[in-house]
Amino acid sequence: MAARVGIVGIGHTRFGNSSEYDLADVMAYAATDALQDAGYLEKRKEIDQVIVGNMASGLFVHQSAVASSLISRMDMEPVPAELVENGPASGASAIKIGYMAIASGMCDVVLVVGGEVMRKVSGWMSTDIVATMLHQEAEYNMGLTLPAFGGMFTRLYMEKYGLTERDLALLAVKNHDNGAKNKYAHIQAPVNIEAIADGPEAEVVNNYVAEPLRMYSTCPVSDGAAAVLLVNMDSPRVKDFKKKPIRIAGIASATDTHCVHNRKDPLQLNAVRIAAEKAYKMAGVGPQDISFAELHDAFSILELAISEEVGFFERGKSYLAVRKGETKIDGRLPINTSGGLKSKGHPVGATGVSQVVELVRQLRGEAEPGRQVKDPKYGMSVNFGGFGNNVVAVICAKE
Repeated sequence: MAARVGIVGIGHTRFGNSSEYDLADVMAYAATDALQDAGYLEKRKEIDQVIVGNMASGLFVHQSAVASSLISRMDMEPVPAELVENGPASGASAIKIGYMAIASGMCDVVLVVGGEVMRKVSGWMSTDIVATMLHQEAEYNMGLTLPAFGGMFTRLYMEKYGLTERDLALLAVKNHDNGAKNKYAHIQAPVNIEAIADGPEAEVVNNYVAEPLRMYSTCPVSDGAAAVLLVNMDSPRVKDFKKKPIRIAGIASATDTHCVHNRKDPLQLNAVRIAAEKAYKMAGVGPQDISFAELHDAFSILELAISEEVGFFERGKSYLAVRKGETKIDGRLPINTSGGLKSKGHPVGATGVSQVVELVRQLRGEAEPGRQVKDPKYGMSVNFGGFGNNVVAVICAKE
């Protein structure tokens, strides 16, 4: 029987602009924060493995071998360290590899750090770097970007299900309200529906990025890092930590076609659905058991589409739940309690780890006043790689 894996330490930088710092320093900050949270900083050389999630440090900051760099920056030699790359899902993939290392019996304690510094280059260059994960011939070389895919996906959804631009603005209002209370969020400013949808200046304030996606339906370009310390809950070493473990009850991933146009229905995110089904099965729960969720909303439409694929709502009906307030902090199923990528930010290699940090904070009852979910039992995150072609789902549980 595989070992139970728990999270005993969490760390996080403020997301935003860290371009004056070295990537290894940014990741070391989050890692140190996690080790201090677990009461394990002085024992860091006793960690069995370090796994780093990063998408494109070679392109963003002209630095490679960031796992090795992090080890030296933290004076952790000779602890083994490896890098995991899976586009914007690099962070959750790194957690999955860390989980596997413990479940296999090779390790008892694993440090996972996800980080990215994206703002050393221009916003245009950052968009281009992220777009390199698309199919080179059929998509990237034709000028497609991730916002372009987000816009086309949104238009298809609108035409099929009746979603409006105002519905997307309501999502922004919800997530900015949560992010305004999150000390780690890139954008800590609430917005109201009049300013970005209903008022006379709304189109100026909330201009188009990739029609029909507007600025307030698109995540910012962010720097930052997040970290989790994993432990074998069945090992005697679990007693070495000051925090009670939050168990990883389910973790799974799946893939879909690289070329979006090869999918039978481009509105169906099969990798999301399959990863979620596998995570539910592993955890022994279903959608109805999830108390709250962190869903990858690089574009607001993805929060809606992912929430349907994982079984929270019927297909084409999630935006109606948003209208009713069901996904607010005090609603039936709070979604993106951290502010989501829309408000918290999206340093691509860090996002999946950051989502899991939020699951742990909520399950511990450590979220800030005004955004703490009431008595949560299970939290779920979905980290979205490519345009849905490589996805990781994680379910965490309070023991």
